[in-house]
Amino acid sequence: MRTSMRSGPGSRPSGQWSGWSSPSVRSVFAAAVLAMVILVGLQIAVQGQADSAPWMALPPLVASAFLTWRWVIVVGVASLGLAFVYLWAFHDFAVLSAFGHVVDYLLVCAATGVSVGVAVVRERDDERLRRLTQLASVVQQAILRPIDSRLGPFDIAARYVSARSGAEIGGDLYEALETDFGMRLIIGDVRGKGLDAVRLSSTVLGSFRHVAFERSDQRCMIDDLDQAVARNADEEDFVTAILLQERGGTLEIVNCGHPPPMLVRGGRASYLEPESMAPPLGLGPTARELTVRLQPGDRIFLYTDGLAEARKAGEFFPIEERAWSLIGHGNVGDGLASLETALRRWVGGPLTDDIALLLLDYRPEAD
Repeated sequence: MRTSMRSGPGSRPSGQWSGWSSPSVRSVFAAAVLAMVILVGLQIAVQGQADSAPWMALPPLVASAFLTWRWVIVVGVASLGLAFVYLWAFHDFAVLSAFGHVVDYLLVCAATGVSVGVAVVRERDDERLRRLTQLASVVQQAILRPIDSRLGPFDIAARYVSARSGAEIGGDLYEALETDFGMRLIIGDVRGKGLDAVRLSSTVLGSFRHVAFERSDQRCMIDDLDQAVARNADEEDFVTAILLQERGGTLEIVNCGHPPPMLVRGGRASYLEPESMAPPLGLGPTARELTVRLQPGDRIFLYTDGLAEARKAGEFFPIEERAWSLIGHGNVGDGLASLETALRRWVGGPLTDDIALLLLDYRPEAD
């Protein structure tokens, strides 16, 4: 449901040489050595008609984009050694003549020095991004609490699909609570990203967790949430949201500018759309309830617009057509995992926005 951090800052290997166990590091190092051998081989092939010693400056420059600075030094020293061997071999094994090519050696040394500096800066930036991303994950987890797998008559699964766009934090939110008025749920999406979106998301969730236990009418809850958003948001900010409530087998849905939920029943999927959509929270919505009578085995699927807007070559992901095969049967948690896998395969690249997913399976006989 929520991706937990497997390691903290202190769990990262401290030694810069420990990266050798990584296949990618070994591959880059092997490629750098191969490049040096090829350069010498080309010189041998042309029988000394061209001077390849200056080209030995290239391997450390390339290595700086992938390896740690210590490994860049290794590549640089190897390049310098091969340059000496090449000059020695093509000057009738005259060591003094080989030593005479000072400019060539200085060029390789200068390239190695620059490469080491580039690697150091890149490592610092990578570490900074790693810590920011880790902090973003901690903040996200603090706001989005785990949801119980069983609430009222529902089996519930929640999943947060991150687009992993740097250390940005999305404003997607959800919560489900069992109250004296029935099971109540909210899913929403704050306009924008970053800390402002997090702050507004936290405000909405905090207000919902309070009014869900205090207000018997969802329309009053909408008014309270709208006021909370209006007090804390900038003029152009708003929150799309769906409030959902189940009482006695009846589902009451209020949609404030959010992608409509989906009912999966009997092998088919259909959108649960009201006759008219209310504006988002923060823009003075007037609540309009949609009432649905549930049947055992019904599944309610809710999501944020990252899924609704996922596209490939201008074509949107066919949620409705594939809903039954992906989330219509089996375990609700496995269903959301299958949906995420299918979505990533269909997009064929990075997602453009974070996605919050909720799947409810109506099982009143399990109460």
